[in-house]
Amino acid sequence: MKQNINETSQGPLAGVKVVDLSLLLPGPLCSQHLADMGAEVIKIENPRAYDGSRAMFKGKTGYPALYMMLNRNKKAITLNLKRESAKEILFKLLEDADILLEGFRPDGMDKMGIGYDVLKEKFPRLIYCGISGYGTSGKYVDFAGHDLNYLAISGVLDQTGNPPRPAGFQLADVGGGTLTALSAILAALYYREKTGKGQRIDISMTDASLQFLSLYGGILSASETSPEAGNDILSGKLPNYNVYETKEGRYVALGALEDMFFQTFLRAAGMENLTKDHPMNEENIPLIKQKLTDYFKSKTYSDLQPIFDNTDACLSPILNMKEVTQNPHMKDRGMVLERNHPKYGPILQFGSPFHFSETPFAYRNDPPEHGEHTEEILGGLGYPKEKIAEFKKDRVI
Repeated sequence: MKQNINETSQGPLAGVKVVDLSLLLPGPLCSQHLADMGAEVIKIENPRAYDGSRAMFKGKTGYPALYMMLNRNKKAITLNLKRESAKEILFKLLEDADILLEGFRPDGMDKMGIGYDVLKEKFPRLIYCGISGYGTSGKYVDFAGHDLNYLAISGVLDQTGNPPRPAGFQLADVGGGTLTALSAILAALYYREKTGKGQRIDISMTDASLQFLSLYGGILSASETSPEAGNDILSGKLPNYNVYETKEGRYVALGALEDMFFQTFLRAAGMENLTKDHPMNEENIPLIKQKLTDYFKSKTYSDLQPIFDNTDACLSPILNMKEVTQNPHMKDRGMVLERNHPKYGPILQFGSPFHFSETPFAYRNDPPEHGEHTEEILGGLGYPKEKIAEFKKDRVI
């Protein structure tokens, strides 16, 4: 389905209110998905310690490029949650909130006096979602960590090669954190719709990363042997499911896993007799792989374009990030956007991957400035201007 961006669409989550205390990547991307679906998201930051993504990867005009990627369609306020007055403001926000999202260490909210047990008593309908590295129990509960650590403990890193190497993107953060939290939140909303009860969602990025190895878990269960990194059916063993270097030093991905697709590729490449002369078996795999290596090493991207365009050959150029943003398919799907920001001018945005026929993605608001909506939201909670000024003086906001 082509993405039709409708700036007035309400979205399937219209009427849902999210209070977002998370920072950096996993939580903010999750809340952006919720916001893209129509939820009202209020992002809370410390008045003097803003979300670190605001300082990362500054664009030519000074705009915080990473922050811009993760925070559209939200409102932003500042609260110093170490102050009792700030906690009172938070409680007012939560009176009609549906979801609280946070990404602290498992005991972080408890230490501030606003942990789940406290909030559950005050707001029994609240869905409380915490994203952490290792979850709220187990040996690693108090350990610090980052994406690489979670992939290491879950076994994913072991499958990246020999020796293992960083994946190059935040697999645990996004796949294990963002998307797992998103699906759990939506399930909890459905449960509450039926029962009226909120609940706690404990998202461990390590737990969720283990799910990426379901295939290899099956192999281990069947063979009682850990899969060999870089030498299993989807990690480099098969010649018809592999990466090859081209003549000009670029790379292509051949994903012709089923024989019908592999034969289509071989015919398009003029190699239709390869598996007839050398049937695909353990003995011939190295030979077939070498012949394909030699073939691709003799071809440029231009030479291979007819095969790239063959709908059943399963051969793809490996695009760099700039090429992805210029790809007509991505633009047609609405996945690459250029927004004219009122302060920073043109900025790059990735579109929403959720394509709804009745409630399409809406780009309603640019990512907010630090504390941009503090006075507006506090005024909506009933605080007079004089009280808001007092909060500022006392460093509550």
